[in-house]
Amino acid sequence: MTSPLIQQHGVAILGAGPVGLAAAAHLLSRGIVPTLFEAGDEVGQSFRAVAHVPLFSPWRYNIDHASRALLERGGWQPPELDTLPTAGELQQHYLLPLGQALTRHIRLNSRVLSLSRHGMDKIKTAGRDQAPFVIRVAQHGAVREYLAGAVIDATGTWGKPNPLGANGLPAIDEAEHGSRIFYGVPDVLNAHRTRYAGKTILVVGAGHSAANALLNLTELSQQEAGTRVHWAVRGNNLRRVFGGGEADQLPARGALGSRLQQRIKSGELTVHSEFRIQALHAAGQELTVVAETPSGIVALPGIDEIICATGSRPDLELSRELRVRLDAWLESTEALAPLIDPNEHSCGTVRPHGHRELAHPEPGFYIVGAKSYGRAPTFLMATGYEQVRSIAAALAGDMVAADDVQLELPETGVCNAPVASAATTGACCGGPAPAEANACCVQDAEAKQAGKAGCGCGIQPAEPLRAKASTCC
Repeated sequence: MTSPLIQQHGVAILGAGPVGLAAAAHLLSRGIVPTLFEAGDEVGQSFRAVAHVPLFSPWRYNIDHASRALLERGGWQPPELDTLPTAGELQQHYLLPLGQALTRHIRLNSRVLSLSRHGMDKIKTAGRDQAPFVIRVAQHGAVREYLAGAVIDATGTWGKPNPLGANGLPAIDEAEHGSRIFYGVPDVLNAHRTRYAGKTILVVGAGHSAANALLNLTELSQQEAGTRVHWAVRGNNLRRVFGGGEADQLPARGALGSRLQQRIKSGELTVHSEFRIQALHAAGQELTVVAETPSGIVALPGIDEIICATGSRPDLELSRELRVRLDAWLESTEALAPLIDPNEHSCGTVRPHGHRELAHPEPGFYIVGAKSYGRAPTFLMATGYEQVRSIAAALAGDMVAADDVQLELPETGVCNAPVASAATTGACCGGPAPAEANACCVQDAEAKQAGKAGCGCGIQPAEPLRAKASTCC
């Protein structure tokens, strides 16, 4: 049964992206009134910013079931489920219609500034679970406060890009040269073409955003004389960005890495591995990038523009006055960390997880979507949809449905942990995985039970990473 607090004050959802909108659809299907606060002037605004970028997951993985049911009641026709949308198409053909269907529950141009409990700070315990949440919001030049019986934070990580510096801090003088740095994936071939045509560009990052930028830049270099492309990564293993090729269950994702490898082999771009950026220096009209490498400090001169595609991180200030339990280094929801930690594995799947894994010591508060993964780069929208389905069921008091979490994600074809002998490492050895094993070990155990080769990811680390997730057996 829905709690009296929720019945009285409803549920606040922060962020009207795909996961926040899905949360609203699931809550409405349960008879719970949501209010969505969106900082932008339309829903799915972050997708508008990268409208030109093709997604590597087809429509079937990008549409939430409750959202689809809501849309279809209004006559919406789904796209061909096996086709690949761009980010802009996802916004135009799915998110904006969904926002229209939910319009009376959405507050646009409403930036959430902070969260707390009514009448008490973070320290006070007595009566805490009976006090509504206070959501402080900047709206149209004024600051207002709203009350809610529960809060779902789906604000994502879009607005806080990681810096160039290899140590997690901005490179020295990074801010000073900010006009020469694009954070994210620019529209190289169209809107931003003149910015990059005929220039020498450095792309920094080892994920799919960097791969997209590099492919577009190399195409531009074929069309515009004098365009030169450099690629800098901190590590020396590019297997994750190259992907699993034909073994990837998302063919577009596998093809992305394969195309990038071909561009490197053809000499269309220069790769700088183990290139840990420390500082930027102006040299006339150009930049010199200073980095630490295995051979010492080196300088890469003659750079006109930098594309920083190093990922993003969550804004932790919103919930400073709430009792939140986050992982110490991923900044993800703590229970998810052993499943998604890129230090330990990248097998491409996580175990199904829902309201229990996403709960915090603050009753009624949940972080979902990309923000629930913190700094981990492996989030897919389908994961967020199952998260909010489970949470909506829990808030409605249907614990059977809330606990029945199911998650089917496409394999990457990549497992980047080193494969070694179980006799020497204590690695995955088949059979049921221990309850506290990490996701890679679970995958290994299930594969071996099915008579298939395991992923071999349960290798004891050189130094303790997570006591409960370092080995399978």
